[in-house]
Amino acid sequence: MSLIEISDISLTYYSLKSETKAIDNLNFSIEKGEFVSIIGPSGCGKSTLLNIISGLLKPTGGRIIYNDKDIKNRLDKMGYMFQKDYLFEWLSVKSNIMLGLKIKKLATEENIKRAEILLENYQLGRFKNHKPGELSGGMRQRVALIRTLALNPDVLLLDEPFSALDYQTRLKVCDDVKEIIKKENKTAIMVTHDLGEAIATSDRVIVLTKRPAVIKLDVKINFNNKEATPFQRRKEPEFNEYFNLLWKELDIVNE
Repeated sequence: MSLIEISDISLTYYSLKSETKAIDNLNFSIEKGEFVSIIGPSGCGKSTLLNIISGLLKPTGGRIIYNDKDIKNRLDKMGYMFQKDYLFEWLSVKSNIMLGLKIKKLATEENIKRAEILLENYQLGRFKNHKPGELSGGMRQRVALIRTLALNPDVLLLDEPFSALDYQTRLKVCDDVKEIIKKENKTAIMVTHDLGEAIATSDRVIVLTKRPAVIKLDVKINFNNKEATPFQRRKEPEFNEYFNLLWKELDIVNE
């Protein structure tokens, strides 16, 4: 049984003068532990779909089932990581990470200890009393991810999580984030404009058409070197094969 079932999801925006269909009857499923990337033309509804899965937007039609129950009753299982880190500059790294627990009234001794372990495990322990302004862009993204993981979600929703970083930093942070998600045994859904990033990190890549978005292609990503990091995947022969396949489809949907 799949962890998440997305069935006939549609979304139409209404105004006084018109209506605009953004998403049209999307159907796909996600298995526990999968890392799935969603790509497509700019403005096709990728982030909109992520917002529907997270519960921030209500679809016009269809439903999403999480572990056999309607997702609206399982929103506590979702963790959202945005394009920007949204760290509070006047708080320490540790205080930023604990903030979500405090807001949700989950700052139990067990949860606080777990958050502190995450800090140590992912090389941020010695920076826990630093302010965000003292950290590099890559470290800030790690803090943002650990802040999300501190709430112990089953599913991570990643909306262009590396887009604010320069190219070299993106490559390093991509490795870091993928390693953390794998070690913590989380399921991940990522929206990205970066085709190489999608191939390097994902178990599957879903290509959406231009608005109204439907699924153009759903591709399993398999590398012979199962232990390759995202950076190492970029040097594997399969990388170019997937890139050419997906680029062709993206080129078609952009016409």
